[in-house]
Amino acid sequence: MNDRGENATWLSQDAYDRLKAELDELIANRPVIAAEINARREEGDLRENGGYHAAREEQGKQEGRIRYLQQLLRDAKVGEAPKTDAVAAGTVVTIHFDDDEDDTETFLLGSREIASTTDLTVYSPESALGKAILGAHAGDTVTYTAPSGAEVKVTVVSFEAFAG
Repeated sequence: MNDRGENATWLSQDAYDRLKAELDELIANRPVIAAEINARREEGDLRENGGYHAAREEQGKQEGRIRYLQQLLRDAKVGEAPKTDAVAAGTVVTIHFDDDEDDTETFLLGSREIASTTDLTVYSPESALGKAILGAHAGDTVTYTAPSGAEVKVTVVSFEAFAG
């Protein structure tokens, strides 16, 4: 991440608070998961103990989520994304596909963590489309390779800072 925050994950205060509450709840739940694992371990042969393996898998998922949230919250910028003259993370973008001005899509370019705060589709800046349009201006046409392998051409119609 750079000092200007161009590629920073911008979160509203509400989104930050919600994610912090989730993190606190997951950390508080650690002893419950540990107790569940211990209880299942007491059931006997671990090679054929589905409850034990399910509890360990749940613990792994929760620990992964804890690490992800800790990193996200540590690096996130809270507040409004800075105004920009080009497409950047934290902007709502409208594009049209393959020279068909009627085939448009409007979405938020940003962290999927803020998806619950908006009805917009959220694309990551690290996605193929996100990488292609980062830094583009209204009227710019870019081409990217979709996950299917197809070459896709899109034109940036407009963009604005996300107000969610």
